[in-house]
Amino acid sequence: MATMYYESDADPQVLKDHPIAIIGFGSQGHAHALNLKESGFDVRVGLREGSSSWSKAESAGLKVMETSQAAKEAEIIMVLVPDQTAKDIYAESIAAHLGEGDSLVFAHGFSIHFGAIIPPETVDVFMIAPKGPGHLVRRTYTEGIGTPALVAIQQDASGRALSKALAYAYGIGATRAGLIATTFREETETDLFGEQAVLCGGLTRLMQNGWQTLVDAGYQPEIAYFECVHEVKLIVDLIYEGGLANMRDSISDTAEYGDLTRGDRVIGDGVREAMDKLLVDVQNGGFAKEWISEADSGGSKFAELKEAAASHPMEAVGRQLRSMMPWLKKG
Repeated sequence: MATMYYESDADPQVLKDHPIAIIGFGSQGHAHALNLKESGFDVRVGLREGSSSWSKAESAGLKVMETSQAAKEAEIIMVLVPDQTAKDIYAESIAAHLGEGDSLVFAHGFSIHFGAIIPPETVDVFMIAPKGPGHLVRRTYTEGIGTPALVAIQQDASGRALSKALAYAYGIGATRAGLIATTFREETETDLFGEQAVLCGGLTRLMQNGWQTLVDAGYQPEIAYFECVHEVKLIVDLIYEGGLANMRDSISDTAEYGDLTRGDRVIGDGVREAMDKLLVDVQNGGFAKEWISEADSGGSKFAELKEAAASHPMEAVGRQLRSMMPWLKKG
């Protein structure tokens, strides 16, 4: 069984007199900064000069300063920037300001696990990784319930890294829901595998291939879109709320029988073999090396892939159909 931590395990006083810098103000950054501030912690947001997020953070009532100044003032530095930029931001604006006993914190283990960032041995290195997007972390905090998170200790120079991590998690509301203890390696490798094999890579290709199969067979693209893309949310919501059993209890008997007798024909042994190879590529650092190299070289291949994906015929059909759904435009 996993080790779990809750509100009773955390002492927020551990960090109450220790300045915290949130580096970045994206999805996670805005939630962490606001939640910590409202929990009574001393928070500042670190951004590059000219960042479009600067005015957003200030209008939210937060103290904002250039990244290096924020790192210089802080004893707890949470790095919430994209993986491909973290190495340079660390080298240029954070490394020189890490003193003995300071803490370098992450919400994802990529940069540490694959060696893009190598902190000095005199600092604590830990992770608090909420299992939800920033808007959920923020909303559940305001509702008093919190979002579950992962906690991992990579380097315990002070002997108090866990108590600091739990206090930080308390500040963003995660201890209300619960923390699961993990490692930087486990979080990073399972996260990358899940994104590539199932959540993003696997799911998008499954939808595209299903859509294309129906279109090639002569069915209307709009009908194919509804069946293979639009209705995915209905099924995922049922699984999200109560697991596979809840989904199967909610669909028709015909759909359930088709699920149980035909699913393996599409996602069978060949897919599992491909997933095993994909996992090895994650574990041995092959993917990380490729991604870091792509980012360092300017990202031209990434840009081409994004453009090709955005111009897929299925996307044009989706845009047309979504224009018929005004409720999707709320917010």
